[in-house]
Amino acid sequence: MRFADQKPVAVVVDGYSAGNFYPAAFAGLGAELVHVQSTPEFITTMSQPNLSAYAANVVGSDEAELVERLRAHSPTCVVAGQDGAVPMADRLGELLGVPSNGSALSPARRDKYEMIEALRSAGVRCAQQFKSTDPAAVVAWAQEQGTYPVVVKPLSSAGSDGVRVCRTADEVRAAAENVLTVPNMFGTSNAEVLVQSYLKGTEYIVDTVSADGHHYTCGVWQYEKTLLPSGRNIYNRDLLVDPESELVPALTSYLGEVLQALDVRWGPAHAEVIVTPDGPVLVEIGTRLNGNIHTDFHDLCLGHNQAGLTAQAFVHPDRFIEQYGGRTYRKLRPAAVYNAPTTLDGVVASVDQSVVDEIAALDSVFTVSAKLRPGARISPTVDLLTSPLRAHLTADDDERLTADYERLTKLKDDVYHLA
Repeated sequence: MRFADQKPVAVVVDGYSAGNFYPAAFAGLGAELVHVQSTPEFITTMSQPNLSAYAANVVGSDEAELVERLRAHSPTCVVAGQDGAVPMADRLGELLGVPSNGSALSPARRDKYEMIEALRSAGVRCAQQFKSTDPAAVVAWAQEQGTYPVVVKPLSSAGSDGVRVCRTADEVRAAAENVLTVPNMFGTSNAEVLVQSYLKGTEYIVDTVSADGHHYTCGVWQYEKTLLPSGRNIYNRDLLVDPESELVPALTSYLGEVLQALDVRWGPAHAEVIVTPDGPVLVEIGTRLNGNIHTDFHDLCLGHNQAGLTAQAFVHPDRFIEQYGGRTYRKLRPAAVYNAPTTLDGVVASVDQSVVDEIAALDSVFTVSAKLRPGARISPTVDLLTSPLRAHLTADDDERLTADYERLTKLKDDVYHLA
């Protein structure tokens, strides 16, 4: 039993990457945090959790043992720190009896095939698809559709990991073989490969936070991307969309159908949706934070951030529902996230800090991060994960944002020097 003077306790499962924003968000509401590390060793492909921000770190994957150890902390909620942690967070929340999306549809919130089939069963507009362990069967399905391109991807990953847009049978076969032989970004082998119909149109991010089935759309961003001859997409910029745009109500309404079909009632969701000639269609959704989250940046251009909103939804659900339930964000300032591409190929000899400083000094650059250090390998950008530099930009007006972005695109090529 929790006494009135006890602090609420939030459990974060695998608080990697964007999950690192949870400790400050929950602590800001007076909560303590417990971390669950699902693997004996840290996953090295993502930025590590800062365990000093947690009151305890519970290591293990045995369900019964974890529940008993966590029950001693009388938790208020269990959240997933990264995409792969969603099923465990759902299950632990369910067993602990705290607000949770439950485990019945966890596979559909993680497995991209099950995700789309759940939408189809609910009558929600979605892509055509097929999965198999056999590249030849994937090729046969693509040929039977009679229309290229198609999209080949892993069933469970994140970002643009392993995703290919394929225009021929040979490209489908090569992409399928790649998925089946190369582990995903979490280090897990792919037993099956997914192929889907190509969705033609502009792609958008739609971020939400929910409390007891009351959804708040906390941001819509338009992707600017370039499709390479290899079939991979470079995601150049995410542009904050004006909520008064007629697109936002349509996207929000569609996402409401998606969340209902997947039984998402609590916590964050990060969706990617393409607006096709027939209307919005889901690419995929993860019930976790937007991987591009930067809390201070979002606070400035939106007045809030997804991590803070998630903490509010769990710690003060009635207050959250009253303030945010069924509503949509305000755009306080124009904003963009730029994932700079490169054509460099080699070993980084040095990072020119004077160029980084010049970028940082641009009026609308809120933060800039050169991801690579001397000695690191740099390769031509082929997807979201291989961008060597990221910048968050926000300004008083679109003209300043555009001018600084154009300057940044020229400066970024001088940041790295090869050996």
